[in-house]
Amino acid sequence: MKKMMKISALVLFFSLLVTGCGTPVLPGPRTAADSDTDGSVFVEEDANDLVESAVSFNHSLDSYKPKKKVYNFYFTYKMVHPWWDAVAMGLEDACDQYATQGITINYDYLAPLAPSAADQKKRILSAAAKKEYDVIGVDVVDSEKISPVIDKVMKNGQKVITFSSSDADPKEHCKRIAYIGNTHNFKDGSEMAKILCSRINNEGKVGIIVGDPGNPCHEDRLNGAKYELEKWSKIKIIGIEYDKEDEKKAESITERFLDQNPDLAGIICCNMVNPVAAASVVKRHNLSNQVTIVGMDHDEHALKLMQVGAIYSLGVQDCVSIGFDTLQTAIKVADGVKPGKLYKEKTDEKTTFIYQKDAQAMLYKLYGTE
Repeated sequence: MKKMMKISALVLFFSLLVTGCGTPVLPGPRTAADSDTDGSVFVEEDANDLVESAVSFNHSLDSYKPKKKVYNFYFTYKMVHPWWDAVAMGLEDACDQYATQGITINYDYLAPLAPSAADQKKRILSAAAKKEYDVIGVDVVDSEKISPVIDKVMKNGQKVITFSSSDADPKEHCKRIAYIGNTHNFKDGSEMAKILCSRINNEGKVGIIVGDPGNPCHEDRLNGAKYELEKWSKIKIIGIEYDKEDEKKAESITERFLDQNPDLAGIICCNMVNPVAAASVVKRHNLSNQVTIVGMDHDEHALKLMQVGAIYSLGVQDCVSIGFDTLQTAIKVADGVKPGKLYKEKTDEKTTFIYQKDAQAMLYKLYGTE
């Protein structure tokens, strides 16, 4: 079984530079989950069924026949982190399957160590200037700052798609061709808040830790959480803080929440970094029974903290499917196919909320550990 093992070699290989194709090993079929039309999964199932359906390692190419024998792609994403290693596994899987059809796919998969709109702008413009890539894919760091960059290179003839969990929506005047990833971050934020409110009986003090200011998915999750929390008169939001994807900063924010609010009831964590930080601090203060933490994604440390009850719920995104579908879409975009029958302008990928009872199975599925 192909695991998302968080070891230095994998992080270095996927997160710093990937060129060409590898050969992933895939597990057997998985059980399909019930899902909402927007891709989110919020259902009570047997733990093993829920975990098996949350992330799929079992993909097959669709019937589309590529027009060329060689493709060159450039993908840039938000930051070096195991979350994007999982996306890279999907890219590699699709790449390997195309290779069996005699199609060579070369791609660069590059990101900075920390999120930076300035860095992403330079990467996009540099890739476009080389004029050697069939398609540029962008996981948008800041839609306000990056959308004009995408528009500029599109105007000059470069084909651009967006992927992962952050889109640059055409409604905001971005001309990107398609998006593959999470289209329901507002609902994910709302669901986190619903889960928390139910756990604390719709009353108490709640802090929110976001990630990057301007990041579309983080801001959408924040807005979804606020929308739900503000329905309850006995819920008080005591702070909304941005950690800029820095675990130490998220820990400091959590310490401040606790210092200023000894009766803190819960924390909503809007990215993959801050659930680990918040839960570690709360656990260190022996307050896991008082402070309910809900957050996002499949970080190994987060799952282990959930396993011991320090995190109540995590929304796991199917990153592997994001990568696989991104590569298939990039092929069609490179061939000049417009969104429509062969691929959607927005490809929905799902989120599954899991709990303590699911943690062990998820750890084994993704990391081969218990």
